[in-house]
Amino acid sequence: MSKLAEYRQLEKHLAEQLQALEAMKGNDGLKKEIEFETKLRKLLEHYGFSLKHIINILEPQTTTRRPNGAPAVTTRKPRELKVYKNPNTGEVIETKGGNHKALKEWKAKHGANVVEGWRKK
Repeated sequence: MSKLAEYRQLEKHLAEQLQALEAMKGNDGLKKEIEFETKLRKLLEHYGFSLKHIINILEPQTTTRRPNGAPAVTTRKPRELKVYKNPNTGEVIETKGGNHKALKEWKAKHGANVVEGWRKK
């Protein structure tokens, strides 16, 4: 794209944005929000509070945020250890999930219900 075409395109976008801005200036909802924000900031200044103080007062549980806006880490319950003992061979498998290679082989060979019966409680 040539510099002239890019300039005209940017000029067109700027004109559209200025038109949208002018349309918003006449919006009653925007005027009310601006008025509210102005009054709120004056009130906060009068009493010596900041927006953070108000948030802490209204919703104290949201103040425990992670740095850099990282989401809170939720910890889940650790998986329980499952112990299976093959009565035919005496082999023991300890696993926290069902993705164990030998356990899958047992289930394919003997059936899942039979292998679950080998599970120690």
